[in-house]
Amino acid sequence: MSRVLVIGCGGVASVAIQKCCQVSDVFTEICIASRTKSKCDQLAEKLRPLTKTVITTAQVDADKVEEVIALIQEYKPELVMNIALPYQDLTIMDACLACGVNYMDTANYEPEDTDDPEWRSIYEKRCEEAGFSAYFDYSWQWAYQEKFKEAGLMALLGSGFDPGVTQAYCAYAKKHEFDTIDTIDILDCNGGDHGYAFATNFNPEINLREVSAPGSYWEDGHWIEIPPMTIKREYDFDQVGMKDMYLLHHEEIESLAKNIPEVKRIRFFMTFGQSYLDHMRCLEDVGMLSTTPIMYEGKEIVPIQFLKALLPDPASLGPRTKGKTNIGCIFTGKKDGKDKTWYIYNVCDHEACYKEVGSQAISYTTGVPAMCGALMMLTGEWNKPGVYTVEELNPDPFLDALDKYGLPRSISEAPVLVD
Repeated sequence: MSRVLVIGCGGVASVAIQKCCQVSDVFTEICIASRTKSKCDQLAEKLRPLTKTVITTAQVDADKVEEVIALIQEYKPELVMNIALPYQDLTIMDACLACGVNYMDTANYEPEDTDDPEWRSIYEKRCEEAGFSAYFDYSWQWAYQEKFKEAGLMALLGSGFDPGVTQAYCAYAKKHEFDTIDTIDILDCNGGDHGYAFATNFNPEINLREVSAPGSYWEDGHWIEIPPMTIKREYDFDQVGMKDMYLLHHEEIESLAKNIPEVKRIRFFMTFGQSYLDHMRCLEDVGMLSTTPIMYEGKEIVPIQFLKALLPDPASLGPRTKGKTNIGCIFTGKKDGKDKTWYIYNVCDHEACYKEVGSQAISYTTGVPAMCGALMMLTGEWNKPGVYTVEELNPDPFLDALDKYGLPRSISEAPVLVD
């Protein structure tokens, strides 16, 4: 029996909560909390007739540590699932430490205000020392390692698909398929079509900041940074077809380089259609992707937040989206002294996801691993005081759970990624 507090009630959180309710023998009680309690109430009312899980709701501003502490102290959960915004990772971690509760999230910390002078000074030092300029990195959360260890608590970082499942794929490859891994290419393909001229498949503010940033990859022990969208490859994805994909910076590269040190090169690619790229470049050129506040008719607004309000809500894309995703990892390396290439991946159908949980596959492929990561912690499969990313933990029960609860793995022995 477990009592869990879920912070967040957006598209990904909705999927994770619904999947938790399918495992009511473990998730016996859930409290859904967000800034907008009415959204939590609506989801709870939908789920109560369908599950034995006891569901309650609460209002909380996760930007405020004291509010999160008060809610944790009142509800007394065994685990806090942070499925809100990555801006709020640190406040929720602080609250968990104050209350003696385990923590997990689906994406690593990044600041909402990238012009904050205190953050900026630390960021600029990291850019110089590490060699990449993305606004998100693990250093802020890795700094909590000793605090969580000393408290006897566990913090699981990035239990989504990428990051998350892709790191479990890497751990599985290292454990079962390779003696040494030379290269890792992470491929994220969305072959879905929602019919809009332009929309993002997850939080527009996070998505557009990520895609418009310089790309970077790990090679021969250091970072190589490139201008946005300047390395392009084509790949024939199983059940999707041939797609253009572009190299991006992504957080799991940082932790994989640390935890699988023999890897000579790690890259991350994501597919984009030309229409998406044209729209994004135009918006960037006119300043709509800026995080710096401006004055408009006597009011201060942040351009990218205003754009977010104009774009379709990603949670509304489910009934419109057709097609499939294909996300996985290609490895090269050695096994028993012989060269080996190996691809492990998942194919997820947008329409099947909508039929099951009312979401498109992007939310589904993040929400299911969030539930499975929580399941690992609550059942004791992953029980290790400190702060960890997924590849540091036993991949076998996690991947078995993904197979069972909606994201089964597929394997190809001889994929080709043409350079």
